[in-house]
Amino acid sequence: MNAKASQSILTTAFSYVGVAIGYFNLLWLMPYAMSPEQIGTFRTVQDMALLLVPFAQVGLGNGITKFFPRLHKHHFSFLTYSLFLTLAGFLTVSLIFFLLNDSIIKAFSSNSAEILGFLPVVLVITLFAVLNSIADAFCRSYYKIAMPTFFREVLIRLLLGITFLLYLMEWITFDQLMWGMGFAYGITMVGTFAYMQVRKIFGLEFEFGELPPTFKKEFLRYSFISLLATTGALLIMKVDSLMVSSMIGLEANAIYTIGFSIAIVIEMPRRAVSQIAMPLVSEYFSAQEHGKISKLYKDLGVSQAFICLLIFIGIWANIENIYAFVPNKEVYEAGKWIVLIIGGAKLLDVLFSINSEIILFSKYYLFNIVATVVMAIAVIAFNFWLIPMYGIEGAAIASFLALLLFNMVKYGFIAWKLRMHPWSWDLLKIMILGAFVFGVQNYIFDGYHAGWMNLVLRSSIITVIYGLGAYFWKIAPTMQATIKEKIKGFKP
Repeated sequence: MNAKASQSILTTAFSYVGVAIGYFNLLWLMPYAMSPEQIGTFRTVQDMALLLVPFAQVGLGNGITKFFPRLHKHHFSFLTYSLFLTLAGFLTVSLIFFLLNDSIIKAFSSNSAEILGFLPVVLVITLFAVLNSIADAFCRSYYKIAMPTFFREVLIRLLLGITFLLYLMEWITFDQLMWGMGFAYGITMVGTFAYMQVRKIFGLEFEFGELPPTFKKEFLRYSFISLLATTGALLIMKVDSLMVSSMIGLEANAIYTIGFSIAIVIEMPRRAVSQIAMPLVSEYFSAQEHGKISKLYKDLGVSQAFICLLIFIGIWANIENIYAFVPNKEVYEAGKWIVLIIGGAKLLDVLFSINSEIILFSKYYLFNIVATVVMAIAVIAFNFWLIPMYGIEGAAIASFLALLLFNMVKYGFIAWKLRMHPWSWDLLKIMILGAFVFGVQNYIFDGYHAGWMNLVLRSSIITVIYGLGAYFWKIAPTMQATIKEKIKGFKP
């Protein structure tokens, strides 16, 4: 098994371990230890901080991935240069944040005044998260993505879970819990930099003059444009939560957050694949190997859709079982339709494969400005329009519509300029198989009571029928051949 495949497998494994811990934290520990208003406060502060990260980073993460292959040496000078730019970006964002303090207070004072005492925590999380994102980008450029994923997906959730337990046992106050969230992000950042040091891919060198002036100019220009592209994707992840808090209240955001977090697991395979796909796409564009990019576009679309649709079916088929174990379920199960809508949006995103990565690393990366402007306007406008009409379901529908529009614009551009598309007969087969499996399990388990037995039996039936259907219908033969080879590799 080659190093890249090993990193991808480990990354996926760590991602799902993180999801399991996150599920335990969010679906049981947080509702048991905290009130809905406190959960809403926690997530609003966290989302606000993470929404600031790409602005403080100034898009450098993607710039590092794109320009790293062009540097045959001076990597540590490049790292130091990037860290200085990031700190400058953070200071700028902090200044703007303080200047807008009155506007922030006005926006949240009516329905979510509790968050106003934790605005400093927002900046602490932003600082640690943005520095960690730079370390992450350099690890990704060296194809060292597994351990950074462990720190980002597993360790931070473990630390947050410990913080919730300390609060549950009344060893700390809620204020200390909120500051503990910032502490958890700090430990994650330190862990990533320590890993880089151990792997000998970290060092501070101040020979910025060794970086060609034209290189620095291109790097900064590309990073700024990348910032605009990244912001659009993050807006759809975070702005709906903030707008729910502002327009409805913290309890509504807690209900929305739990539903959203259940659904978000659907896209975890895509995130793991993207970590490997980005440097590959960058390399292929540098070598002008468009045929390999086109093949990657289709192959990853099929493999991602196959896994993500199975997860989507498993979650929605078990939605009553999942909510049955949530403390105060009578409060939170109002968000189950959020799971369906957001889950559908994430599945839709997966079907369009790696269109964002392709545009980002092509010579047409400027188009990301257009796509992001469309996205930003759409997601905010849809939320303002739909939240007053449909409440938290309106926020979910707004995210779905914005993501659909975002992907259609990017897909159309790639088809026009690069003559590539992600569609194949295997994708259609996967969707037909998924509809069949969902119908069969729904018929078999109609009337069953929610609980552990229902969850285990239903999930087993779904997995077996889905797997057998894919095998006998010969869906994704390349992926099946790879799996068979991996299985053979484990035989004595």
